[in-house]
Amino acid sequence: MASIQDSRIQTTPMTILVLLMVICSGPLSAQSGTIETWGARRTPPGDLTGFVSVDGGYQHNAGLKQDGSVVCWGRNDQGQCTVPGTNSDYIAVSAGDFHTVGLKKDGTIVAWGSNSNGQCNLPAPNLNFKAVSAGYAYTVALKNDGSVLVWGDNTYGQRTVPAPNQDFVAISAGNSHVVGLKSNGTVVCWGSNYYTQCTVPAPNANFVAISAVLDHTLGLKSDGTVVAWGKNYNGECDIPLPNENYTAIAAGSFHSMGLKKDGMVVCWGYPTEGALNIPAPNQDFASVSAGVHYSIGIKHDGSVVAWGNNYHGECNLPVPNSDIKAISIGANHLAALKTDGSVVCWTENIKGQCDVPVPNQGFTAVSAGGLHTVGLKTDGSIVIWGDNGKGQLNVPDPNSGFTAVAAGYQHTVGLRSDGSVSCWGYNSYGQCTVPAPNQDFAAIAASHNHTVGLKQNGSVVAWGDNSSGQCAAPASNQDFTAVAAGWAHTVGLKSNGTVVCWGDNSYGQTSVPAPNQDFIAIAAGDFHTAGLKIDGSVVVWGLRPDGQSSGPAPNSGFMGIAAGANTTAAIRGMQIMSGNLQLGDFGGGLSSTLVTASIKSAGIPDITHCLSLLPQPNGNYSFSTYLQPPYDIRVSSQHFLTAKATNVAGGQSANFALVNGDADGDGQVNLFDFVVLDSNFGKSIPMADLDGNGQVNLFDYVVIDQNFGAKGD
Repeated sequence: MASIQDSRIQTTPMTILVLLMVICSGPLSAQSGTIETWGARRTPPGDLTGFVSVDGGYQHNAGLKQDGSVVCWGRNDQGQCTVPGTNSDYIAVSAGDFHTVGLKKDGTIVAWGSNSNGQCNLPAPNLNFKAVSAGYAYTVALKNDGSVLVWGDNTYGQRTVPAPNQDFVAISAGNSHVVGLKSNGTVVCWGSNYYTQCTVPAPNANFVAISAVLDHTLGLKSDGTVVAWGKNYNGECDIPLPNENYTAIAAGSFHSMGLKKDGMVVCWGYPTEGALNIPAPNQDFASVSAGVHYSIGIKHDGSVVAWGNNYHGECNLPVPNSDIKAISIGANHLAALKTDGSVVCWTENIKGQCDVPVPNQGFTAVSAGGLHTVGLKTDGSIVIWGDNGKGQLNVPDPNSGFTAVAAGYQHTVGLRSDGSVSCWGYNSYGQCTVPAPNQDFAAIAASHNHTVGLKQNGSVVAWGDNSSGQCAAPASNQDFTAVAAGWAHTVGLKSNGTVVCWGDNSYGQTSVPAPNQDFIAIAAGDFHTAGLKIDGSVVVWGLRPDGQSSGPAPNSGFMGIAAGANTTAAIRGMQIMSGNLQLGDFGGGLSSTLVTASIKSAGIPDITHCLSLLPQPNGNYSFSTYLQPPYDIRVSSQHFLTAKATNVAGGQSANFALVNGDADGDGQVNLFDFVVLDSNFGKSIPMADLDGNGQVNLFDYVVIDQNFGAKGD
């Protein structure tokens, strides 16, 4: 934030105009970074590749990455997308309706989100688990000894595991029933059977996989056929022909999915939400999962594809999440401005508010409203898309000379270069009737039914709905440098770094927490308020049922904020790291070899930022991290020993040379690696193909021989 060194300086009217043109309309313009959101909707931060599995819940997703971290996105009103503690060492994850469950490699379970029925109360002893599945308000876990344990809601007897409770190899939790697969290939179901979802069709034999969700169950047979039973109101149990060559299955709430041996996905069931509309190309899928009215697939390259209903952003993955300059939150969608002048929108799109019109370029500001989005172009014109039910898309003539925009719920506001304000759209509360004199405005903000303007002299003017006093500026109406508008409250930032709020305070949204100092930016949601401090931390107050107060860790390094509805977002500045990485005794293509990097900040040792690198052909690499230097960096790749660099300063190069030969992945080159090569000789197995020539042969033995005895860092 080069242009705002310290907002406590005495600003002149021109300073206000220059610095706050974008700040006061919602988003904060700054150098580029990544988006992190918390509250009712969660956007997945960072790199969105390298997934090994993903599970669709009610309206949120949980994905497991190659580095053992979990990424959740979509609905987060119960904290179901806020992964607690150290996000590492996971081997499985499952998304329920309003809670999420993760299994660690040490056999312990972590659960987060709603605990209304004790579904997150982990049983003692919390150990020796090998699989988990999250249901509506209960959790199912499989022990190493083949027994099943269930906790949480028991309305339909889903906690009563039928005897004998043994020999289970897989589990799946539906809405109110549980399905278990036995080692002999039979299926056992218990819980609600209202729709016969627990009545396994004969012959109950030769099952190899199971999937349960709302009121129906899927089973995969060893011959590649799928069997479905239970509720079939939408054809979710009508398996299309030919019923053959399936390798995986996933049951959605009202639809079903199957993965074919050739990597194609087949969907059937409820047709009107888009969950059946598999995006092209329908190929190279490695796994599938299903949510309420949406579908998810993971490609062989570890990337995620999602389609169908998208009310809470379950299907939107803003890739890549980088180079973000400003962000704005509407009633049910988000919009971000990128450094290249393009706009990305995600989450609900029922009125086209996320369909950015072409050409998607030349934007300098963006603001998200109720069901519409407003963009400001470099030439001073305004482009609006989405709902036009109240005329909020009808820009008044002349459509030129605008310097800032703000989107209310059903109205739009534009600030012109002459200091006047234009408002259009819904005006039942007078939110579009600018009070005289309509001049000398420096910034604007808009909310549900009121509009706020900041004058060049530092005073605030507000108009529209005043039922809670949100338009009644405080007596000391001076020295303001920024404004923001919530549902029925207004927020102002003073030149001395303090925040003043007025209007509705039903949830404490106008009660600024101490110490009220050192703020440099503000944002207002429906019933909560957010402030950005000069040290890069974010403070949130007001209604916090969705976890808005506990922002992403670490709470530092932020350079922009936005708030809307029940969601808070921040732009985190990124540090760029680079260097050279050499893979010893490797003749394969360097730029097609996935390398995993884990970064720890020396000042925050309990947080690890993990990402995947694809080095250039010459070995050079670069990556961005939200952590602050100095760093401890570890890099690893398949069959290479881990290398590390410690206490790396920000911007300093970190070079690595990885030793080859660890075919069994135990962190050293020894006799066991020869055993791996022996068992795969003549095959094309990446883990054993040490030199990258496409096959396991004598040259791979040479690699082990010359590095024998080496150990990783």
